[in-house]
Order: sequence, then structure tokens, then C-alpha cells
Amino acid sequence: MKKHLVVFGSLIVGFTLVTARAQPGSPPGPSFDAALAKLFGDNSGFSATLEFHTTGPSGEEMTMPGKIAFLDGNARFEIEMAKMQGRRMPPEALARMKQMGMDKMITISRRDKKLAYIIYPGMQAYVEQAIPEAGAGAGATAADYKAEVTKLGEETIDGHDCVKNKVVVTGPDGATHESTVWNATDLKKFPVKIEMAMKGGAMVMLYKEVKLEKPDAAQFDPPADFQKYDNMMGLMMSRRGGLPTR
Repeated sequence: MKKHLVVFGSLIVGFTLVTARAQPGSPPGPSFDAALAKLFGDNSGFSATLEFHTTGPSGEEMTMPGKIAFLDGNARFEIEMAKMQGRRMPPEALARMKQMGMDKMITISRRDKKLAYIIYPGMQAYVEQAIPEAGAGAGATAADYKAEVTKLGEETIDGHDCVKNKVVVTGPDGATHESTVWNATDLKKFPVKIEMAMKGGAMVMLYKEVKLEKPDAAQFDPPADFQKYDNMMGLMMSRRGGLPTR
């Protein structure tokens, strides 16, 4: 049984760990580090639907649609695995995930606590893990980064008149991050589309149904009545056959 769980766990990791400027230990979905948060300017709190598209080193593409909420550097991303497109999960693996209650997932990145939560509502359980930080930029916030903006033109994205900009963000360690950003003039310059290169590939984030009101802070904590696990294998070992053993 343990061998099967290891193989299944590898499938889950392979099909969910898709992050912008990913680090080991980062939760699945877009990684809202301080450099990315800088692109949102004064929009320190919002919610939206997000189409997260990545292209890998060999040209493979994957689209991960979901719902996102952001508040003062912390991010929450909800996804249903069946809605992923491109690098599709084998049907038998998806069926197994659904049986175990793992087909719906919420990831929360709490930069203020240096913790990440991977939550499975169908299992009433979550994994808590530390967000690793290293280097001169460790612990930095968006305010510690500088952004150089160069206008490239004007375009319409999803019905919003936008200014297309090249943005180079420089961190306290001198590292730079270059992006192409479409800032909506009717949404307080909210970046409704972001493109950036990743190691060996590229990433596009397209935001729709944007609400600029700050979301409820309670959304960024795991439910108090859910069971906590320290790692994914521990969670899966406790649910042999898709049934709780607690």
C-alpha cells in the first residue's frame, strides 16, 4: 500500500506544483512573493478568477483556472483538478483523487507567517508547511522592491482599456524580474494580464471578474475543524482506500 501511495503522491506533485518563480516548498499555483506583489501597485487586496497558463522547457502547455484572493501579501488559490487543461492527469489518477476527496484543492500562502497550507475540503484536512526563504531578499516586502516601468503601447484585454508596460522589478539583493503587464485604466491600474519568463519556459496570468474590495482575512486561515498534517504523505497514509482512519 505504501508503494502505491508514493506513486500516487508523485502524480499529485507533478500535476499541481506549478508556481511562478517556484521554490521547493512553495504551494501549488502562482507564487505571490514580494517581487510579484510589486506588480499590483496600490491594489493590496482583491479577489478575481484567474487563468494561470504555463509553457514548459519542451513546449508542453498547461492551463490552471481557479479563483484567487489576495490580501496584504497573502494569497489564496482555489482549483478543481478536472478543469486543468493541457498536461492532463491520467483519468484513473483523477478518479482516484475524486474518490479520496482530493479533486478540489485550496492553497494558501501566508507570507506573514512564512507558512503555506494545502487544503482538501473533500477530506476535511490540510497540510501545513514552511515557506523557505533564503538570500538577501528573505523577509522582504513589496515596499522593499523598486519597479522601473516602460510604456509599450495600449491594448484592450477582456473589455478593459489597458496600458501595456514592460516592468523590471529589482529586489534588495539586486536580482531583477522582468514582466510584461497590462494595467487596466478602469481598475486603478490593476494588472489584468501578466506575462513573464520562467526557467525553461513562460507564464501568463489572466485576471477576470476583478473585485478590488479587500477579502475577508478569515479566508487566509485553514478551517479550525480540519485535520492538520505535516506533509502530504502523512495525509495520504491516513486515508488508505480513500477512507479516514482517525
